[in-house]
Amino acid sequence: MSEEYKQQGLPQQGPAKGSGEEIKRDFRGLFGNVRKFLSELLNIRQNTDQDATKDAIIADISFKGHTAWILVCSIFIASVGLNANSTAVVIGAMLISPLMGPILGIGMSVAINDVDTLRRSLKNFVVMVVLSVLTAYLFFRFFPLRDESSELLARTAPDIRDVLIAFFGGLALVIARAKKGTIASVIFGVAIATALMPPLCTVGFGLAIGNLSYAGGAMYLFTINTIFIALATFLVLKILRFPMVRYANSRKRRMIARIASGVALLVMVPAVYTFYKVFQKSNFEHQARQLIDETIEVYEFKEGGRYMEDLTEIDWENSYIELVCMGDEFIPENVINSWRNQKSKYPMLEEAQLRVIQGG
Repeated sequence: MSEEYKQQGLPQQGPAKGSGEEIKRDFRGLFGNVRKFLSELLNIRQNTDQDATKDAIIADISFKGHTAWILVCSIFIASVGLNANSTAVVIGAMLISPLMGPILGIGMSVAINDVDTLRRSLKNFVVMVVLSVLTAYLFFRFFPLRDESSELLARTAPDIRDVLIAFFGGLALVIARAKKGTIASVIFGVAIATALMPPLCTVGFGLAIGNLSYAGGAMYLFTINTIFIALATFLVLKILRFPMVRYANSRKRRMIARIASGVALLVMVPAVYTFYKVFQKSNFEHQARQLIDETIEVYEFKEGGRYMEDLTEIDWENSYIELVCMGDEFIPENVINSWRNQKSKYPMLEEAQLRVIQGG
């Protein structure tokens, strides 16, 4: 065979030596280029102004004078928007809302071990909450129209989407604050205001009409969102490696470090637990809606009966689904039992009760 190649003047073919090594080398080069591209694309440490960021966050902590009046006006506008069920008005209030200052201060002070800023942030946070709730309470107490709009009712219970808005809104705001050469205006706080303003207004509404369930649910939602915004701030500043505050007294430094670590732990543990609970509740409600869509929503009443969707109750805490049907027609028991058997398709509904109330 080799003689034939020589006679025809063709190069003699041999085993492809090193081809495997060349492929590996090319792959490593491609992987390295992709990693370098992503690193340059997502890197925020290089263009961060730590001193300016810290000064800007500290400057926005205080709630007095102009900032206090801006907060009162924004809460008043948001209350009007929620009362009128107008999303546009609520968004307008968010554009001028200064709610994020103390919360960013809490997250930053824990991240950099600054106990004085933490104390100041907590004090102004309490002032912010009291002033906001009082403004909303006075509006709903004395305004003649106090309808329970869908915008208000949507803030009486936590939802996994509200938590995500709070967390990623906090991330966006802190990253914008840290960017060198820019001044993050209140517009960057709109996402945070989305998670904070409506719940605070709903607390005032609940107190004004004497419904403590509304007020408590909205305050719980506000607390959850606050924790996740502070957590987002803490994580970003740790990733950006902001320097820790140093104290001349080593004993005091160690004590402050323990306090900061304890506060961070107190923030993170409830945040994880709350996220899990809200996630479980959202899953339960989603699967319950799917079960309803596959059962009573497609059931054909023949003698004038009808399903009252507005009266449906889905209760995650007590683990039951309650359906209400009106009219003289009754759904046969074997049909209801088949619906109960369908619950096994949904992991979150296996232990839940399916109640069907009929007649009336």
